[in-house]
Parts: sequence; C-alpha cells; structure tokens
Amino acid sequence: MLEQAIIAVIKVAVVLWAILTACAYIVWLERKLVARMQVRLGPTRVGPFGLLQPLADAIKLFTKEEIIVEQAEKWLYIAAPLIAFIPAFITFAVIPFGDTVTLFGRQIDLLISDFNVGLLYILGVTSLGVYGIVLAGWSSNSKYSLLGALRSAAQMISYEISLGLSVIGVLLLTGSLSLVDIVKAQGSVSDWFIWKQPVGFLLYLISAFAETNRTPFDLPEAETELVAGYFTEYSSMKFAMFTIAEYANMVTVSALATTLFLGGWQGPFLPPVVWFMLKVMFFIFLYIWVRATLPRFRYDQLMRFGWLVLLPAGLVNVLVTALAVAL
Repeated sequence: MLEQAIIAVIKVAVVLWAILTACAYIVWLERKLVARMQVRLGPTRVGPFGLLQPLADAIKLFTKEEIIVEQAEKWLYIAAPLIAFIPAFITFAVIPFGDTVTLFGRQIDLLISDFNVGLLYILGVTSLGVYGIVLAGWSSNSKYSLLGALRSAAQMISYEISLGLSVIGVLLLTGSLSLVDIVKAQGSVSDWFIWKQPVGFLLYLISAFAETNRTPFDLPEAETELVAGYFTEYSSMKFAMFTIAEYANMVTVSALATTLFLGGWQGPFLPPVVWFMLKVMFFIFLYIWVRATLPRFRYDQLMRFGWLVLLPAGLVNVLVTALAVAL
C-alpha cells in the first residue's frame, strides 16, 4: 500500500513538472513562431535562441509587487486565479500518456489514475475553470473585467454543449468512458477515431478553441476592445496563474484530442511516450498557427456559429453514429 502511494506521488510530481515546463516553453514557442510568421525574430536576448526567456519571465512575474485593487472584493479577487489554476492541472490525472513500463522490476502504468468515468471527470473539471474567470471579472470592480467575464460565461455555455456532443460518437463506438479503453480501441492507424468520426473531430477542435478562449474565439480577453478582459486588474503571481492555466488548458485539450481521435500513445517504431508528445505538439502548433493567421470573430458571429451551426451538426453526428452502431 505504501509502495503504491509513493509511486502515485512520484507520478503526480513528474506530471506537474512536465506540464509546468511545457507551459513555459509553449509560450516561448508561440512567441518564436508568431514572430517568424510576421517576419520578426522573436525572443533572442536571454540565453541561446532566447531559450531562457521563460525563466526570465517567471522571475519577473514572481518578484513584482502584489497589487490589489482598492474597491475589489478582496477574497474573491484573490481566490479567482486559484479557481482557474487548479482545475487546469487536475484534469491530467486520468489521461494515459504511455503504455506500461518496467522500472526496478515493477510494472508501472503511465497514467496517474484510471477509472471508468475518466472522460466525464475531465468534462466536469474543465467546466469549473470558468468560475475563476467569472469571479475575477466580477470581483475586480472594473467594467473591462466584467465585460470579459460575461463574454466568457456566455461563450462557455454555448460551446460546452457542442464539445460534449462531439465526443458522444466516440463513446458510442467504444461503449466506455475510460480513456484507457478508448485508446485500446484504436489499435492501428486505420482504427483511429478521426477516420470514423471526422465531423466529431472537427466539432471537438472548434469547440476546444472556444473553450480555451484562443484565437479566433479570444473575446473574453480581446486586447483591442477590453484591454485584457477578465484579468485586466491582475498583476504578478495572480496574473501568472491565469496565464499558466490558459496554457495548461491548451495542453489538456490537445492531449484529450490525441487520446480520443489519434490513437493516444499508440504508433509504430517510436516509444509510446514520444508518439503521445508528438501528437500533442501537433495540436499546440495548430493553436499557434491559427492565432497567427485568423482574425477574431465578432461576438454576434461567435454566438450564431455556436448555436446555429455547431449544435445542429453535433446532434446530427450523434444521431447518425447511433444509427450506424445499432444497425
């Protein structure tokens, strides 16, 4: 029992370290790639190729003065970044990132925990993050923050339904909510669910961009309209927690897309963990590419697209998949 507890603690520590490191270097990669796409150099000053820029940014943010807006609701203002930060990390508890490995004579599964409602757990926990955004906007006592929070709440409600519908096709094909079972059901490249659920995959991808408030759905932040939206009044550590949560959510969404539609850690020749990381990096690159190339939607366009296009398409996809499984 003690041995299992120690192994679980080590797994949690390794996964946390990996996600935090990934978040730091996704920021660096985004700045580099966007700069190249706009014919600029990006970070070059701190370390070779600017590789130590994330460390410099972290030191700057953690040593800045903590400022709390005078008329803010103090406790909610402080708690909001934590409410956004914690769910972004605990979702990784059920995502398998590799096959079983043997270390010191023991078989170790490369995931923290496998339970039979893993997908339901992720959908539930990721929904909690919006409470942090709404509370940040309301407690800041700023019109820009409040408008960003209202936009985020409306966006989450609109696109959460499409996100849920997009994965139901995969559940109908596998008959399980366990992410391990879903990966095992995609034993070869031809069995990947992206081929059997192309509409579900597209719906998931679009809804995931909206859920993570990324371009072209970044209306809750919208620098040109709302300064920085819901975290306009935040600085220092609290600002860093919102930023890290945003990038951790990108990693979670990419890992879930890999698990549900691209066979998870499975692939020929390379080690399973390497396949998993390559697939996740593909989605991260897609996030950055879209940010550099697409303009932001208008708010009415965002709402219309969610309710009049994605929702009907999701319902039709579920109906067709259910009929195909039944027949």
